[in-house]
Amino acid sequence: MKQSAELIALQDRLGYTFTKPELLRQSVTHSSMSSPGRNDNQRLEFLGDRVLGLVMSEALLLHDQQATEGVLAPRFNALVRKETCADVARQIDLGAALKLGRSEQMSGGRRKLALLGDAMEAVIAAVYMDGGFETARTLILRLWGTRIEAVEDDAKDAKTSLQEWAQARAQEPPRYILAERSGPDHAPVFTIQAVLASGETSTATAGSKRQAEQAAAKALLDKLG
Repeated sequence: MKQSAELIALQDRLGYTFTKPELLRQSVTHSSMSSPGRNDNQRLEFLGDRVLGLVMSEALLLHDQQATEGVLAPRFNALVRKETCADVARQIDLGAALKLGRSEQMSGGRRKLALLGDAMEAVIAAVYMDGGFETARTLILRLWGTRIEAVEDDAKDAKTSLQEWAQARAQEPPRYILAERSGPDHAPVFTIQAVLASGETSTATAGSKRQAEQAAAKALLDKLG
């Protein structure tokens, strides 16, 4: 089957050429585009999450051989969470290659944190199944890059960090306001606004309230510097 221009371009950005391009095609196919003859990326996402977790666990152990489990755990969570996977997906413009149903396209699915994060995990699984663990490991370490060395600064939960920022300045805790809920019941999209008593705000959108709140808190922390 002839590959689309989007998939050829994505392989260039990944730095990896598939011997079985149907795996890559499946990894970027959202459930809104699935059909009896076209599998979506949910099963690959399940596998990719585990491959990513193993690679990151090993990388953290090698990076800091003195760190305890209690120190490593939040660092690990920061590297594998959906927000980080979505950041990496944006880095390689994965959204441009996603195969989405009309409703997802119309609602901005190519930019949604949850869809990008899930697809990034699915792509990792596709590389693993096509080229083996070492190939997937090399790809992950290259794409995550300096995030591994810098993870100590990003390991703390964003909502916790924002609350500590407010407390240090004798402010009330941040508020999280549901600005909008859209999408179908089986795949809702939440837009959350993080608000500080001093007036600063940031907004983020994700597939769950928790993810949207975390993303809004992180965006506000970034804005505060």
